[in-house]
Amino acid sequence: MKSNGLLPALAVCAGVWLVQNGARPVTPPAPSAAEAFAAGRHTDAAAPPLPPSPPVRLRIPRIAVDTPLARLGLAADGSLEVPSGGGAAGWYGGGTTPGARGTAIVAGHVDDADGPAVFYGLGTLKKGNRVEVLREDGVTAVFTVDAVEVYENDAFPDRKVYGAARGAELRVITCGGPFDPRTGYRGNVVAFAHLAGVRGPVPVPVRS
Repeated sequence: MKSNGLLPALAVCAGVWLVQNGARPVTPPAPSAAEAFAAGRHTDAAAPPLPPSPPVRLRIPRIAVDTPLARLGLAADGSLEVPSGGGAAGWYGGGTTPGARGTAIVAGHVDDADGPAVFYGLGTLKKGNRVEVLREDGVTAVFTVDAVEVYENDAFPDRKVYGAARGAELRVITCGGPFDPRTGYRGNVVAFAHLAGVRGPVPVPVRS
């Protein structure tokens, strides 16, 4: 996907696993039209942004994800580094920390050589599901999913996904869309979420 100066292209979409069930390929689940923005946005009230603090762990109860978060930098070609191992996920360390004001980016594999990986079930998320990020400051930032959409690489909406936000927002991204045995997945699944609450120590308010 192109970055248009907003964020370097992600490098987590070289899917290498495709199970053959007879003549029919088995591919990761895709979000339904009911979870797209066009069908309406989830309306949980937004919590005030938190002070910046690096994330250490991510949980998505709906799809049984509980994974450490590695800090991701840039590869030599300007793309986002790939998390090590299919069970790992990472956050873009050159951008917003989850829970702080702006748009934070988390990425992970949909599969690896051994089968389904950490975000295989991302496309099954529903509006209103929770995404929890435990941070170094001891605060757990609790996000509400607003929408889940899938985009082909040549139509990826950079500004919609990566653009600046007034509040604290989160994007969780993995591979998706059609699979090409030569080049991998031809798109991305993106879960959009906003900060709806916090658990843990009372954070210092962020001034507007």
